[in-house]
Amino acid sequence: MKALVKTFAAAALIAVSTFAMAAEGPGSKSAKANVNLSTADFALEHYVAVTTEGASAGVEQLFTGDFSQKVQASNAQSHSRSALIKSLKKQKGEKLNCAVSTDIIEESADYMVAKVTLKFENFTKTDLVTLVREGNNWKVTSSVNSYK
Repeated sequence: MKALVKTFAAAALIAVSTFAMAAEGPGSKSAKANVNLSTADFALEHYVAVTTEGASAGVEQLFTGDFSQKVQASNAQSHSRSALIKSLKKQKGEKLNCAVSTDIIEESADYMVAKVTLKFENFTKTDLVTLVREGNNWKVTSSVNSYK
């Protein structure tokens, strides 16, 4: 009798866990994945991965609520946080064909300014990125792009 009860309990547990995993759906964990942004260096590395390698995990947590991006070109443009996140999600998995270098311009306990240079075959994109500490995480608060 005890063996029969244990068998039914095990079968019920397996069924419940299977239904719970199926309810999450495929890929639902990766879309909301947490990324380690505990240091400015980690946040900068993740920013570079998101913008150049098509990484999309944790893209929402990377930017501050008041993030802004300015593109300095013949027709200057500005982009909001939501517009940039939407654009980056569309580029999921697309890797840019460029050489990437990063230089820290200024750094303190609560902010960092970095220069990210993307050297393509026919032009160079320079991205000045400002990161700030928000609680225990670092986030990108602004980005200014220029092209040569």
